[in-house]
Amino acid sequence: MKAFIINKYTKGGLQLADLPTPDVGSNDVLIEVYSAGVNLLDSKIKTGEFKLMLPYKLPMILGHDVAGIITQVGKDVKKFKVGDQVYSRPADYHAGTFAQYIAVNEKDVAFKPKNISMNEAASIPLVALTAWQALVERADLKKGQKAFVQAGSGGVGTIAIQLAKHLGAVVATTASTKSFDLLKNLGADVLIDYKTNDFETMLKDYDVVVNSQDQKTLEKSLNVLKPNGKAISISGPPTPEFAKEIGLPWYLKIIMSLLSYGVKNKAEKKQVHYSFLFMRAEGSQLQEITNLIEAEVIRPVVDKIFAFEQTNQALQYVESGRSKGKAVIEIKSEKQ
Repeated sequence: MKAFIINKYTKGGLQLADLPTPDVGSNDVLIEVYSAGVNLLDSKIKTGEFKLMLPYKLPMILGHDVAGIITQVGKDVKKFKVGDQVYSRPADYHAGTFAQYIAVNEKDVAFKPKNISMNEAASIPLVALTAWQALVERADLKKGQKAFVQAGSGGVGTIAIQLAKHLGAVVATTASTKSFDLLKNLGADVLIDYKTNDFETMLKDYDVVVNSQDQKTLEKSLNVLKPNGKAISISGPPTPEFAKEIGLPWYLKIIMSLLSYGVKNKAEKKQVHYSFLFMRAEGSQLQEITNLIEAEVIRPVVDKIFAFEQTNQALQYVESGRSKGKAVIEIKSEKQ
């Protein structure tokens, strides 16, 4: 099969390679990849930014979102059969969706929503699971509460706004004015132009902040929370609790204690909570998201579709920060 790989950590491009089709474990399904979503995570792994947290063996295939059709199932697979249309965010250390085939554990797979295309489905798993784990699992967001979702026009932002609105929250977000119409349609109540306004002076007594920006923005975000409010950051700094959660060695727990000490200390003084979220693969949650998409509660936002041979351009586009919603690679057309 054809796949895009890295042989070493690099700021350069991926290499197209011929590789064997993946082996299918007893709990795995083999998915013929129709579409793959592109995420900043792919870029961060490529450059080695996450090599302490996620020590992958190189060479590796990148890609963390897939939509496709099952062509083979392992002997212990219960839920799926050959021919099923599915999507997934494969678990850490099992990435590899920039390829014609990928084997994924069935617990990380869900049925693709029937009312959207493969390209749209591939845009969903990583960002929707991130939004779900931040707002439902971590924040326990309730009707009538207030949620501030930063960078509303990004991949996570476009889904998190819709999910927060579905949960009954008042939703504020930051973006440039050219994205306001899109975000209003997705359910945002308070729109702040980050180029001309400071959200810190405009927001007050929020229950939840989903931070996806730098540390300075995170620290400002603490000021918009009410007492016992929750700041959940998907961009760091990582905490010792996170290190323990994913079983990192003791010295990394110490490093993460030092990295997060400042913001945790500030949060404590303001009587709010800070936590770092690194989303995990979870097929059962993704199935809940399928239900919301089929009920037209959540809709995917796809900015641009690239051909398989344009995988490097797709990654560059995501790295540029220009995408509104998600960029997707079409590996096999549904029309074929």
